[in-house]
Formats: sequence, C-alpha cells, structure tokens
Amino acid sequence: MEWKYLLCPDRIRDHTKKPGNGDLRTEFEKDYHRIIGSASFRRLQDKTQVFPLDKSDFIRTRLTHSLEVSSFARSLGQNISEEILLNIKDTNFLPSYKSDVCDILQCAGLLHDIGNPPFGHFGETAIREWFRKCLPTLQWKGRPLSKVLPVKMQEDFYHFEGNAQALRLVTKLHYLVDANGMNLTKGLLGAMIKYPMASTEIQRDSGDIRTKKMGYFYADREVFQKVQEGTGTGGKRHPLTFLLEAADDIAYKTADIEDALKKGCISYEQLLQELRDFQREYQDQAYRDLAESLEICYQRALKNHMDHPRSNAVQNWLVRVQAEMIKGATKGFVEHYEELMAGEYKKDLFFQVPGTGLMEALGDIAYRYAFTSPPILKLEIGANAIFEFLLKHFVDAAIPYDSGEPMTAVQEKLMSIVSDNYKAVYHIYAEGKDEVERLYLRLLLVTDEVCGMTDSYAKELFQELSGIQ
Repeated sequence: MEWKYLLCPDRIRDHTKKPGNGDLRTEFEKDYHRIIGSASFRRLQDKTQVFPLDKSDFIRTRLTHSLEVSSFARSLGQNISEEILLNIKDTNFLPSYKSDVCDILQCAGLLHDIGNPPFGHFGETAIREWFRKCLPTLQWKGRPLSKVLPVKMQEDFYHFEGNAQALRLVTKLHYLVDANGMNLTKGLLGAMIKYPMASTEIQRDSGDIRTKKMGYFYADREVFQKVQEGTGTGGKRHPLTFLLEAADDIAYKTADIEDALKKGCISYEQLLQELRDFQREYQDQAYRDLAESLEICYQRALKNHMDHPRSNAVQNWLVRVQAEMIKGATKGFVEHYEELMAGEYKKDLFFQVPGTGLMEALGDIAYRYAFTSPPILKLEIGANAIFEFLLKHFVDAAIPYDSGEPMTAVQEKLMSIVSDNYKAVYHIYAEGKDEVERLYLRLLLVTDEVCGMTDSYAKELFQELSGIQ
C-alpha cells in the first residue's frame, strides 16, 4: 500500500474544486465540517456509551466519547507522522501528508460510532438476536424469510454491526444533496472501515483482527469496492484504522473506569487492589510501575488537601495512563510499520508493547464492576423489550411495503413514521432490483430507522405505540 493512495482525497461523487472560489480548505478539512454539521453526529449526544438514559451531566454519551476518540486519534496521527518522517524515513510519505493523516484520523474518530443503535453495544446484540429468532418465522408470499433470502443477505442481519451501519449512514442515508450521503473522501472512508469483510467472510478464530466482524452490508458492496480501489487497500486494513482502533481503546477503557467510579460501581480501594491482583501474565515491570502510580496520585491529592482525594487520584492517574497508552500505540505502529503497510499485521497496536497489559486489566475491571452491575442489567432488559417491540412492528410493516401486496392501516401508519430520507434512499437503490433484493432492502430500511433513533426517542416511541403513558 502507498500513502499517496491511502490518503485519497477523491469522493465517490466527483466534487472537483472550482478554481478561484476562495475556499482554501483541504478535502479532509471539508470532511470535518460536513461531519460536525450533521444531524447524525448531533444525535450521538443522546446515545448510550455505558449508562443508558443517565441524567448526570458528567457521564459520557456517544458524543463526548467520540470527541475524546477524535482527540486521541489526532494525537496518534501527529506521533506516527513524525516517526515516519524522522526515523522510519519512508520517502513515499511526504511532509505535507502529516496534516492529512491528522485530519483523517480526527474525522474518523468523530464517525467511528455514528452507526451504532441506541442503548450501546447491547443494541447491536438485540438486533442480531431478534433476526436470528424471527427470520425463520416471518413470511413472504407464504414462505419463511430464511428460505426466501440468500445467505449473503441473511448473514447481514445475523451479524449486524454498527461499523457497517456507519459506512452505510455516511455514504447513503445522510440524504442532503443526493443518495451519496455526506460524500466524504475515500481516504477517510477507508480509515473508518475497521473490518474489510462481508458478513459471509467473518472468521473470528483466524487470529487476524480484520476478520473478526463484518465491515459492510451486501447492499453497500459497490461503495466498499470503490473505496478499496481509490485507497489501494485491496481487501486489507487501512494502516490508519489501527490508530483509530487504538484511540478508541484508550478512550473507552479509561473513561469506563472514571464513569464507573462516579456512579459508585467501583471504589478507589477496589480499583487499586484489582490492578495489583490482575493476571500475572499481563504484569511486566511497566505495568506494575503504572499501576502503583495510582497510590502516588492519591497521596498527592491528600497532600494538596483535595476535597475528594480518591476521585481526584483516579482522574489524574487515568490522564497518565492515556499518555502512556498513546506512547505504546505509537511504538506498536513504528515496530510493525512494514507489516502494516503490506497489510499483513494481524494484531492490535498494543500487542506485546511494555505496560499495555494495563488495557486488558481496565477492560476486565470495567466489565465486572460496571457492565454487569444490576442497574445496567435492568436497563438492558428494558432496552431489549424496546427493540423487540420496534423490530416486530416495523418489520411487519416493511415486508409488504412497496411490493404491491396489501397493507393494513396500521402498517401504513408505521411506514409513515419512518424517515422520509431513509425511504427516499431505499427507493433509489431498490429501483431495478428483483423482488428478493427489494425485500432485503426493506429489512435494512427498518434497521436504518432503528439505528437512527436516540435512546430517548426509542423509549418514547415504544411507550407511545404500546399505549404506555
């Protein structure tokens, strides 16, 4: 792979800059303004990170999380660009590429969760499980959908992914000018595709990070192919994707601990003991030094007479952890630069980097203390009821929609609720397709609608349609 293609400024719909128009922004800077000005990005302020429907002004949402990931990703872009220019000395990486790398990563950080459904990652699980349960029982012209739809279409729902939905959203569903969505640069789209795999190509046990999940829907295969051709990735992972993933890991694994502390799910004392007791195979000297620095932060907070020394200690310690993890990810990228550029590197950037076993510890601690806490489990049970209801009723309405089959008055009313933009995109891409693919696209129309909902809207719509006051 070559940087001149990886940083491709072209768009799927040609957007040639007119000379003398006074706009001095690069194409990647334009991407940034398109993203932050979009309704899809604004909706992230009411989507769950960890704690659904939380009323606190401290706890993170998908919006604040995405801003943090964007910031870390840009910092990593600065680091690796300097390393390539000064130490690796790759002559194909021009000095002007540094700003492009930073801009692409900053934008990719803003977009990385934009396709996620309401109620966090549990929403993805709920969608997958509903389709696995219901496709064999739903019928089209007297036949189960599991017998009507080919495997390549069924698997999209069985392995539903927010990552794939993000690509779909920004390239189609954000209907502003036409059905090309935000019409972002191919360089940015390539960086945000974490898994360059179709749903039928997933190999979770391959040992290759890029085959763990799906990265695009069958319906979006042509978009995916255009991005691959423009960036020259050819089915391999874009090198900047590894930095985006590292930024995400740094952000959520530290933020989840801080949010869990604020919510009372874990105490300072429990965190310190958990870090000391965590699996020995992850504890090199760098890990132990970093873990023990938590107590140093606490002693400093006491010395400075802080009102809440434990909370202050954890917050200051997490800032230090973030700085060390940025160094670790940079080191991982530099050490595996040749493999990354060849598309042959199969692990994340923290693999076997000194001290980064702490990432595993933080993820494990957050899972046990926050994600499996009774309040979260209760909210997820409630969220599951919302997904069950919405999917059942909207899919029932979507199956006969635009097919010539009769619809009930309720089905027509339900389809009138669906976003006009999403329906417009459906009609554009359904034109000329056979009835099976049109049926598949109507099911995607439902997942498009549900994923576009915020937590509050999904809950309120569920209550309104089910007659709950």
